[in-house]
Amino acid sequence: MTGHVSALVEDDLTLRRGLGYRSPSQERSLRAYARYLDGQAHQGPIPLELSLDWATSTSSADPCNPSRRLTTVRGFLRHLAALDGATEVPAPGLLGPTGHRTPPHVYSDREIADLLHAASGLAPAGGLRPRCYATLFGLIACTGLRISEALALTCDDVDLTGGVLTVRAGKRGRTRLVPLHPSALTPLRDYATERARRYDQPGEGAAFFRTDCSGRISYRAANHTFIVLRRQLGWTADGRTRTPRVHDLRHAMVVRRIQGWHAHDVDVDAKIAALATYLGHVEVREVYWYLSAVPELMSIVAARFEAFTGCPPAGAS
Repeated sequence: MTGHVSALVEDDLTLRRGLGYRSPSQERSLRAYARYLDGQAHQGPIPLELSLDWATSTSSADPCNPSRRLTTVRGFLRHLAALDGATEVPAPGLLGPTGHRTPPHVYSDREIADLLHAASGLAPAGGLRPRCYATLFGLIACTGLRISEALALTCDDVDLTGGVLTVRAGKRGRTRLVPLHPSALTPLRDYATERARRYDQPGEGAAFFRTDCSGRISYRAANHTFIVLRRQLGWTADGRTRTPRVHDLRHAMVVRRIQGWHAHDVDVDAKIAALATYLGHVEVREVYWYLSAVPELMSIVAARFEAFTGCPPAGAS
């Protein structure tokens, strides 16, 4: 039987989905929170102590995890407080910061080439799997798609005539159009042709990326394959900001784009909004984060600050 708090959580999630919000990870956390309170047979307004007890009862060794857990349920508690007038809403940052974003690894052109070459050598030799992964990683590197967005593409979402992707699995369920550079179309067409040759024309809703054994690639399978390739290439955190990840292909695209604009004296501020939209960000600040977190872009920040103040850097003659 559904408990009191679980019923309230489901009502809140239904309301959020009706407004267009969708976050599976947040939904899982809210349901876990509800189970915790229902397990204690809690009824009525929720006191702060119970929320703190749940947030801190985590087995994670990450010191920021309790704060993240509390932040996750804060919106729900605000909703309840508006209804009952007595539920206590924790203050922002009550348990400290929610985390620190480690600077991403920015792939060099050589590293990306090595990754695609290694993917092309995957087993089975001559099969669709190596072609699939080489195309998948190449697409992420040149468009900055999230891995989940790329894996969710259907054949109908990939318009190879118009050169546009329809991304339907964006963050929080948002849909956007992603134009493709002409250089990206050739490998996509080659892969699509080979896919159709082996498996005929795809049916409605068929995944664009598939292998010889599976009609759709899961995130777990894609990430495992990347880890295998990373070990094969000998990539570690030594000499890098972190151990390379699939998601860093997206970061590298953003950094190289901003560097290219700066090299050609393009007004970066005028372009940031377009880049944010292309990447599926709602807030422009998500892109400006790169300017403060990525060493490769710090020189751009320094140059912009110098131009703003009219003063040369310290030590310059």
